[in-house]
Amino acid sequence: MNTIIINGADDEAFLDAAKALREGNLVAFPTETVYGLGANALSTDAVKKIYEAKGRPSDNPLIVHISEVSELNKLVMEIPEAARLLIKAFWPGPLTMVFRKSNLVPDIITAGLETVAVRMPDSPIAQRLIKEAGVPVAAPSANLSGRPSPTTYKHVMDDLYGRIDYIIDGGPCQVGVESTVLDVTTDIPIILRPGGITLEMLESVLGKVNTDSVLEIKGNIKPRSPGMKYRHYSPKAEMVLISGKADAVAEKINKLISESRKQGLRVGVLTSIENANKYDADVIVKAGSVKHAEQIAAGLYDSLRTFDEEKVDIIYSETFEEKGIGRAIMNRLKKASSGKIIELKGDN
Repeated sequence: MNTIIINGADDEAFLDAAKALREGNLVAFPTETVYGLGANALSTDAVKKIYEAKGRPSDNPLIVHISEVSELNKLVMEIPEAARLLIKAFWPGPLTMVFRKSNLVPDIITAGLETVAVRMPDSPIAQRLIKEAGVPVAAPSANLSGRPSPTTYKHVMDDLYGRIDYIIDGGPCQVGVESTVLDVTTDIPIILRPGGITLEMLESVLGKVNTDSVLEIKGNIKPRSPGMKYRHYSPKAEMVLISGKADAVAEKINKLISESRKQGLRVGVLTSIENANKYDADVIVKAGSVKHAEQIAAGLYDSLRTFDEEKVDIIYSETFEEKGIGRAIMNRLKKASSGKIIELKGDN
């Protein structure tokens, strides 16, 4: 397949891409979170192409993107009061809400569930694409299934060039991690995936918000949200997280670096700017400052892809405080490492 790359500011090419999307082709486009791989959400045949291009398991539901709140009425059975409050506060933005679906939504979108996840992205390019296409757009992240999500058009190129019809280059994404997914079909809304809208922000509007105690599910249970099942966000190398006090973490990582080098391995370390000079690894990637967690989130997937480019064999990573957007950062790192965490007690 010949993938066409266009600039988001090229009006004529942009309209061609919107027409192609409406007619059942695949278009990768930027949002404020990550790049999405879009298909006409009302076409089962078009949505099938998403699963094929990504190698995505068919029981992993997709998020439907809209450009106007009025479009939501056709997709869902009802809009609970909590959802109305959140729409007013956070749409457009990095918040996905799970509703009871209408009959208009194909089962392939929801992986057979009776609910559908919907969001309105806060990206001029994404909003215009959806509006010009004239249809709701199903769009998971525009990467091969399991890989770190793309936050630049180059990331999309690396994974999907030759597999999809169009890639719209709209520059780097600002938030850098996927949207928060919130189930609003329950009396107290439940966070199914942490993301760009934090628990604290949701609580400021709703008061009580629950967090699903099972943010990762295994076995034959159907996931209610993207990111709850399967290996996600992963670099090619094995990744291990080390948690504890900063000095103890640095000491442990340096010991692990030494042990890995004795095995002939090329070693990478993911660290904060503040701790970067503590390590003697082959590749040191600074995720950002611990004083600015949003900076770490914005560069997280690019950091993980850097390790692939540097061809490291193993990655040791610091952990970050799980508050605010830090919950989303740690959710992604835990998934990227397949849950491999060394937790240090005290200063040891």
